[in-house]
Amino acid sequence: MNTKKIFSVLLTATMVAAMFTGCGGGESDTTSADTNTGANTPAESGSDAAKSGEIKEFTAFFAVPGSEKNDDNEIQQMIAEKTGARVKETWLTGQSAQEAIGTLIAGGEYPDFIDGGDGAKQLYDAGALVPLDDYIDKYPNIKEFLTEEQWDRLRQDDGHIYWIQQFGNIHGEEKATVHNDEAFWIQTRVLEWAGYPEVHTMDQYFDLIESYNEANPTMEDGTANIPYTILCEDWRYFCLENAPQFLDGYPNDGSCIVDPDTLTIIDYNTTPTAKRYFQKLNEEFQKGIVDPESFTQTYDEYIAKLSTGRVLGMIDQWWDFAYTANDALKQQGLDLKGCNYVPLPITIDEGIKNQWHNSGGVLNVSSGLSVTTSCKDVEGALQFVNDLLDQEIHDLRYWGVQGVDYEVDENGEFYRTEEMRMQVANTAYKASHLCDYSYFPNYKGTSRDGINAMWPQDQPKEFYDSLSENVQKCFEAYGAETYVDMLGTSEAPGPWYPMYSYSSNMTTETEGGTAWLKMGEIKHEWLPKVVMASDFEGAWEEYLEVYNGCNPQAFIDEMQVELDRRMEEAAKYN
Repeated sequence: MNTKKIFSVLLTATMVAAMFTGCGGGESDTTSADTNTGANTPAESGSDAAKSGEIKEFTAFFAVPGSEKNDDNEIQQMIAEKTGARVKETWLTGQSAQEAIGTLIAGGEYPDFIDGGDGAKQLYDAGALVPLDDYIDKYPNIKEFLTEEQWDRLRQDDGHIYWIQQFGNIHGEEKATVHNDEAFWIQTRVLEWAGYPEVHTMDQYFDLIESYNEANPTMEDGTANIPYTILCEDWRYFCLENAPQFLDGYPNDGSCIVDPDTLTIIDYNTTPTAKRYFQKLNEEFQKGIVDPESFTQTYDEYIAKLSTGRVLGMIDQWWDFAYTANDALKQQGLDLKGCNYVPLPITIDEGIKNQWHNSGGVLNVSSGLSVTTSCKDVEGALQFVNDLLDQEIHDLRYWGVQGVDYEVDENGEFYRTEEMRMQVANTAYKASHLCDYSYFPNYKGTSRDGINAMWPQDQPKEFYDSLSENVQKCFEAYGAETYVDMLGTSEAPGPWYPMYSYSSNMTTETEGGTAWLKMGEIKHEWLPKVVMASDFEGAWEEYLEVYNGCNPQAFIDEMQVELDRRMEEAAKYN
């Protein structure tokens, strides 16, 4: 570890220690509030603290970048008055998840709640997490959040459950309007200019971007377009490296391909499609289509570029860019100029059924929301999680305040006015007013009232009305009503899915884990070189030689063992 990195870690350790000093469920007085949280279970909801007018203060750290709320955030205070608790959330800044978690472990002091992301296993191995087995049955909303099979899948090798996977849980009917996952994205202005052509292959996608940029090298104000950019920073380099699995028509197992017929693991890094994909990027780089800053830009710089409307296309996950960049485009009126992105059903060749979008939720068992051993009030912390899943609180988290953030029509359906939509897209308003507690457990799908969607973006009429005219015209041209329709929906791949929920926690304790970490390091270093090389064939061969030297077969073998284990476990519930 070099001197600069040592200093960085020591400084971060000091900051983290200060940040969480005194955490653990301390209490402060506040005004007594209505405790009717609209519970959906027979159990009484709302903590004793809410009834007495006391507010418990908890802390949380999430090992991903995020935006902190103002201390006087209005909805956070409303939730506190109804539940008797609030949480001060902090997020990853300037480090990898493993580095941040390593710093916490070295200090031995933790926030009350934590999601360690790729560092979850570090926390588990360090004994920093509270086993939840003896608590889950006491909190009906938590208990019903996952099925028995899903809870069992979260058990670690000691037989205990240490985290709750927060995302992908669907209540009632699935109402997917937004493709929240990975895709080749393109601006609607490009499609409109070309007369909304059918674009199915990688070659067609880049041909379209090239043609548009040649005819329209700048935006209306003279700012040069960026035809295609790539995010490569840290763990987000999936935007560069994992496209071959999708191009061959497989879903996002993240670290490998699973052949559904033979149930065998395939390495997508070395397939013929992988070579064609990187050769195409190389060709586009030589033409000036690929942003030359792709391999050095930070995530913040990448988001800033998207927010200017200059970038015509990219690969990314919706959740990784849209909630920030789309709001910025709307605030500037650039959504009205065709700068919003829609996904295209891209594969390597015509005739391949794409699986960019799969139905059903995804249970990523590799991490989730945990309570740490530093928490002095585990039951109070879990009561808060339980209360966040009550429907009234869930509506506050994702819809906001009735009459301020949404209205209700004569049929009981929630909707927003254009003024409200503009308001909830405003960065300052989000920090001061909105509070979704996004890394706590939440539902997608249908509200318990049987009318509304859990999230505004999944409310069909509200979703469509919130779209810019350019996106609406684009959908109409392709016979689509949603982003999902632009791709089509495939059935959930199988009980093993997704395999990245295993590889994310691999360590150097095993031969396969060592190979996996080396594979990542080599791809980080070499794939940018391959894309930029003046001699692609030579660079590709050199890359493969280095890649094969890290023993990827050991990784494939370990993943095969895990695939077989998952299939055996799933058979117990059939």
